[in-house]
Amino acid sequence: MTAAAAMAGRTRVARLLGLFVLAALVAAVALATWLWTDYRRFADTPLPLAADATLDIARGTSYREVVRTLRRTGYTRAAPFYWRLLDREMKVSGRLHAGEYALPVGITPRTLLAKMASGEVVQHHFTIVDGWTFRQLRLALAQETGLRQTLTTASDAEIAARLGLAEAGFEGCCLPETYAWIKGESDLDVLRRAAAAMRKTLDELWAARVPDLPLKTPYEALILASIVEKETGIAGERAQVAGVFVRRLRIGMRLQTDPTVIYGLGEDYTGRLRRRDLDGDTPYNTYTRGGLPPTPIALPGRAAIAATLAPAPGDALYFVAYGDGSGRHEFSATLAEHNRAVARYLERMRR
Repeated sequence: MTAAAAMAGRTRVARLLGLFVLAALVAAVALATWLWTDYRRFADTPLPLAADATLDIARGTSYREVVRTLRRTGYTRAAPFYWRLLDREMKVSGRLHAGEYALPVGITPRTLLAKMASGEVVQHHFTIVDGWTFRQLRLALAQETGLRQTLTTASDAEIAARLGLAEAGFEGCCLPETYAWIKGESDLDVLRRAAAAMRKTLDELWAARVPDLPLKTPYEALILASIVEKETGIAGERAQVAGVFVRRLRIGMRLQTDPTVIYGLGEDYTGRLRRRDLDGDTPYNTYTRGGLPPTPIALPGRAAIAATLAPAPGDALYFVAYGDGSGRHEFSATLAEHNRAVARYLERMRR
């Protein structure tokens, strides 16, 4: 082979090698472009959910385990490689919060990871109703699905101790409101928030009370507010009802309010007060005993507490329901006026 032929052969080999390298580079670029396009499609395409779902992530779960859970539950069909790329882009690994996450239809992998990085967990809500007793609160709390139940066998006194209250202080201890809780929290967590809210509210309203009330302590205000709460559900009447009781306390007149008698009867209450119930003495019978009962008789709301600490002025010492189904009351300054109001009430009942 001549030198010229050898040179020509080497030139052809070099040309072929160059073409091969070029083809390989073109293929690599094409593959990278396809992978990047597919990755972007994966990151911003909704997860394959047939319906809204939830995802529970335990404390200490790694990013890799999160991806495995998503694949195991069928919430993603994408290769783990794509999830690793998304983590590299968003830098969320190590920043994911444990908890329960909502997966609505249409959520994308990118949105899900952003949720988990910010700790946007599902919040459940539990409402304490104005006028509930502590027993009613416990029964409702025990039915709250998903909330850890730790107080099932605890006595009221034990719960009061855990809340930092005196033994008799469980009644009226929690403020009626709606409280948010997340999966993993307990019934005691909810009660602690409600008890703290009641302390804060009572302290705030007690500091702003009108002068010369016949109430020595915030606890006495809480007792009277619980009676106001049970006597009327009409917002515009709370201050009037509170005014009647405040005037009675000032002159040493018995409160004579049915809700305290009912509370004192406990499970013996049959749904209707009888004369013997009103005459039977208990610590809560405000017909037979003067002053306030020993504890609240219910959980008063903020409005009832505010009305108790800023009662409406006037001279009324009595009130009775209209009996027209509205829940309203007729207020009277004298016993004679009150008796006539009672007669009108009874006439409406007969009709």
